[in-house]
Amino acid sequence: MHPLVEKLQQAQLRKDLPEFRPGDTVRVHVRLKEGEGEKERVQTFEGVVISKRGRQSNASFTVRRVSFGVGVERVFPLHSPMISQIEVVNKGRVRRARLYYLRELRGKAARIKRAGRGEREEVAASAAAAGESKE
Repeated sequence: MHPLVEKLQQAQLRKDLPEFRPGDTVRVHVRLKEGEGEKERVQTFEGVVISKRGRQSNASFTVRRVSFGVGVERVFPLHSPMISQIEVVNKGRVRRARLYYLRELRGKAARIKRAGRGEREEVAASAAAAGESKE
């Protein structure tokens, strides 16, 4: 990629986003304009991340939830200004990058195992500790 294009994309990226992966349950706070564009409110959309795709400013993620017995999926651009906040509610333990198989599952079968008590954090902490011990 051309360095000028890459520099332009770096300027558009958000720095305040938490780290999350497919299988995690997230709460996305979305800004909505109501009426004649004067009023703005924040609406939350909570569900399981079933996929992440793209890089840099083109990155997006898909969140799925079941609302009144109907599965609802919504694709969010990761670095969009319409997203005011992303909260990670639960870390899920899955072995796939794309969880499209959840579309066919119903009820308890569609549940995702929670990541073992700080499983990811322990790995990150041990890697950080190993980095510190070298210095």
